[in-house]
Amino acid sequence: MVNHGDELLKVCEEQNLSIWEYTLNEEAKSSNLPKEKVFEKMRGNLKVMQDSAEYGLTHKVKSVSGLIGGDAYKINEYAETKDTLTGKFMVKVMARALSCAEVNAAMGKIVASPTAGSCGILPAAIISAGEKLNKSEDDMVKALFTASGVGVIIAKNATMAGAEGGCQAECGSAAAMASAAVVEMMGGTPTQALNAAAIVIKNILGLVCDPIAGLVEIPCAKRNSSGAVSALTTADMAMSGIVGKIPFDDTVDAMYRVGKQLPCELRETALGGLAITKTGLKLKKQVFGK
Repeated sequence: MVNHGDELLKVCEEQNLSIWEYTLNEEAKSSNLPKEKVFEKMRGNLKVMQDSAEYGLTHKVKSVSGLIGGDAYKINEYAETKDTLTGKFMVKVMARALSCAEVNAAMGKIVASPTAGSCGILPAAIISAGEKLNKSEDDMVKALFTASGVGVIIAKNATMAGAEGGCQAECGSAAAMASAAVVEMMGGTPTQALNAAAIVIKNILGLVCDPIAGLVEIPCAKRNSSGAVSALTTADMAMSGIVGKIPFDDTVDAMYRVGKQLPCELRETALGGLAITKTGLKLKKQVFGK
């Protein structure tokens, strides 16, 4: 695959391809599998995403530690029964993102997309957008290829690990991937897709990774909801014609440099941020008993 976003756009333009088509072609070549086989493997990922995004809406899932659980059920019930401020669609998006995070914390099956800590963003955004836009299952699978193509470039030039680059590298990358995918679902061009991804990263730059008790639960679950919302609102920005002044490749480079500049206390060590607040330490003691 190409190494940078500008190279991806050039190839897509020259060959008249969408990002999802390019990514599928490259994966088929690298895996030495027919494109049909690769597509069906990705469909399997979508199925797992759908299950994890829906389970918490009807079940009060509790994490193994007991720190989180039941929020997806709670906010879904709110979406179904109350007059919400942001509308049923957006509240359902948040519910699905929380569901994935809760299923993960309960040792359920999820797709780490791109990480377990950010596993709710891509499913919530793509499944909800697909539902809203009346897209088929195949369309959602294609969106996952778009997200993958963008994710590969981020991984090549930055990092997706909170321990290396903070939560900007986890939830930021996931939201950027999701936004690009939704743009192509909406009929946007590869240029618009990468523009959306760039805006998402710009808006989340510098987000620290500070898990309570070192567990991927607090504040990770809520950041999944926030990331999914960001992905969708930014997709609308890109489709409206708004262009980020800083291109995708530059934002990825900036994210990597910022991550390296973060002190170790703010990179998944649970030695800074929310993890060492009075309440954060109390919750840690509640989990580990010391």
